[in-house]
Amino acid sequence: MVPLGLGALLVAGQALRWPPTNPAEAGGPVAPPAVQETLQRACYDCHSNATRWPWYSTVAPVSWLLQRDVMEGRRRLNFSEWADYASDPNTESQKLRDIVTRISAGDMAPWYYRLLHPSASLSDADRTQLASWAADEARHAATAN
Repeated sequence: MVPLGLGALLVAGQALRWPPTNPAEAGGPVAPPAVQETLQRACYDCHSNATRWPWYSTVAPVSWLLQRDVMEGRRRLNFSEWADYASDPNTESQKLRDIVTRISAGDMAPWYYRLLHPSASLSDADRTQLASWAADEARHAATAN
């Protein structure tokens, strides 16, 4: 009886869908090609408006979790809206310092995301490269004040 009820809930859950969206992009950060490639490969699916939505992003309840994670990722840091951050050097330098902190701590990408998206895994060289770039850019933005 429980499997039948669970199945009915899953089928009914398909009616509650939020279509995956990718709003217009305002422009990302200027970065060397190697840094840009790493950002796009490992970060943009959650932290930009250029999300590549996998097939399972339309199947509830996984779709609900993905939608929530992407919306939260975009809210915290959205590379597609970098021009808005750059218009305020304090905001830009804070976002860059946050990148250094999260990348250096190994917090990004989250372990559960890397399970299904191994390309989002960052090597030690990737972490060093991203943290160095972000730290340099943060110093530059701070001196622009």
